[in-house]
Amino acid sequence: MCITIFQGCATTAKNSDQHLDPIDPLENVNRASYNFTDRVDRLLFEPIVNVYIDYVPSDAQRSIGNFYDNLSYPNVVLNSFLQGKVKQGAEDTLRFFVNSTVGMFGFFDMATHMGLKKNDEDFGQTLGVWGVNTGSYLFIPLLGPSSERDVTNIPVGLFTNVLFYTGLAVGTAFAAPLTILGAIDKRARLSGPMRIRDEAALDPYLFVREASLQQREFLIHDGKLPLDLYYDPFQDNPFEKESEKTKIKKEKKL
Repeated sequence: MCITIFQGCATTAKNSDQHLDPIDPLENVNRASYNFTDRVDRLLFEPIVNVYIDYVPSDAQRSIGNFYDNLSYPNVVLNSFLQGKVKQGAEDTLRFFVNSTVGMFGFFDMATHMGLKKNDEDFGQTLGVWGVNTGSYLFIPLLGPSSERDVTNIPVGLFTNVLFYTGLAVGTAFAAPLTILGAIDKRARLSGPMRIRDEAALDPYLFVREASLQQREFLIHDGKLPLDLYYDPFQDNPFEKESEKTKIKKEKKL
């Protein structure tokens, strides 16, 4: 994640003329959404999150984060299977079961101690694996960076979150405080990257956009990016078929 953030910072200076960038044709609208979200964050969320970070013990923060990660983990399970990762999907299912029971509703990440890796999958990644293009960049007010492809994860993530069904079962009076605490926890985890954004970025909007797009590519390829994404023409791409490599080499000799 940190690598992606600094890549976003390095890219900021190169993309000063956004009229030539087809990935963000709605930049004016996106910038307005970004500015609105940033103002709400600085006026409302940031003071609350600062108190949360300063006064809630780090161990308690970790347990709260584990709890919310576990509530949303069925989304990971579903998309692991949709991407054809059957073994990973089975392990993700077991991870959710272990943390929901032995881990006391997810407050304690017992699955990791048992060797069950925590994965990060969502429906936007699934569509990317299926070959759906990213589409235009979008900044969703109060939710953050997305794209025409990745925005589909919002409803899927909602309907695969245990908290949604808890609210239906016991009412919003119980679910609403949990939802607010979840938002505070998520914002607290982003405090480090947002501090880097404020200190390093010449244009915070571009910083967030480039970093988020690069991070999505990283996740879709499970960290194994095709070499052509590095824009290095001197490297062989291991994803090319051998016949294609041979043809290219013959053309170079001619």
